[in-house]
Amino acid sequence: MIRDADRLLSGLRARLPNPLPSRLGVAVSGGSDSTALLHLMSRIAEGTDTNLFAATVDHGLRPESAAEAAKVAALCWELEIPHEILKWTGWDGTGNLQDQARRARYRLLRDWAHAQDIPAIALGHTADDQAETVLMRLGRAAGVTGLSAMPVVRMFDGVALVRPLLFATRSQLRDYLVAQAIDWMEDPSNQNIRFDRIKARQSLGQLAELGISAESLARVAENLGHANTALAQYTQETAQRLTVEQAGSIRLDCAGFSGLPKELQRRIVIGIVRWIAGGDYPPRQASVDRTISAVSAGRPTTIGGCALVPDGEFAWFCRELNPVTDLVTSPGLQWDRRWIVSGPDLPGAQVRALAERGLKQLPDWRSRGLPRAALLATPAVWVGETLVSAPLGGSGDGWTARIDPAYPTFTATFLSH
Repeated sequence: MIRDADRLLSGLRARLPNPLPSRLGVAVSGGSDSTALLHLMSRIAEGTDTNLFAATVDHGLRPESAAEAAKVAALCWELEIPHEILKWTGWDGTGNLQDQARRARYRLLRDWAHAQDIPAIALGHTADDQAETVLMRLGRAAGVTGLSAMPVVRMFDGVALVRPLLFATRSQLRDYLVAQAIDWMEDPSNQNIRFDRIKARQSLGQLAELGISAESLARVAENLGHANTALAQYTQETAQRLTVEQAGSIRLDCAGFSGLPKELQRRIVIGIVRWIAGGDYPPRQASVDRTISAVSAGRPTTIGGCALVPDGEFAWFCRELNPVTDLVTSPGLQWDRRWIVSGPDLPGAQVRALAERGLKQLPDWRSRGLPRAALLATPAVWVGETLVSAPLGGSGDGWTARIDPAYPTFTATFLSH
């Protein structure tokens, strides 16, 4: 067992930031995986300059959840690790429960990390979680990106989410806890087969006869992850060659795009749409295929909040007007997630879309070299129904519109998803 513990510790160290930050977070639910992570992390941090901080998200979905979070707090007290309970109160009972809870968990952990000046949080995902994710995505006919599953490190709004236990199985971690005489809690939802993840978990046992295990599927995910990284790098280089960013829109060389392999075409379209319109998930495959065909055929279409506008040998991807028609902010604040409009102090000034009524007041808008659709969805300054400024439409009058410096550059997005 000493040898097994040493293997867990060495594998964990190899996947943590090097050097360790002075402040490092650990997300602990109280289950076996995160409890083992917390205990192992305490051993790694001992005698170093790294201070650990732990957080437990109480989703409030079961009567026992508050008591379970308190038990985690007691364990952290024994290990002399500061601990905080983060409560989720935002679910309205609609949508996919597990997906909503997962999103809320990451938001709460991100906000906690920002408040505590913690640059990285260790999460307790294991090889079993990796394998279950691969099985679920196989059922959805996922491609290379989907099947490469969870990376060891992912950036989330300035916080590094680190999964240093992806090499270890749940049974190995439980053996470690038993040897250390450390208890953990069982979430009854882990037996609820109405959840796809639990179905995948149970299916793993049936696949063992074929030599398909959590370890083998995790290795498949790791191999595909390397392939996905290579494709992302090549896609970025190709996009740099075939695209031009102007005023928040993307101009694409149609001939160069049409000569690309289908996978690169797909990745470029998805990257453009997510950079312009955002979204937690990429557009559906059918929409991507339709857009690829539209680029080659030189016809307009829409996808994921973007408009595709043919322009001779080029095609423009622009922000679609409808999603931002009613979007209103004050100058100096983010508009449509990425724009910052600044200018003189003007009482009653609002940032809204230029739209048709604003474009009609710009007789020289064509000199900007942008298609009409692109300008319609750009930010403009209004006081009531009076257009004050259209910085991207050629009428600045002391106002500027720029993409927030914190927002990633277009080609950087291909390496960030």
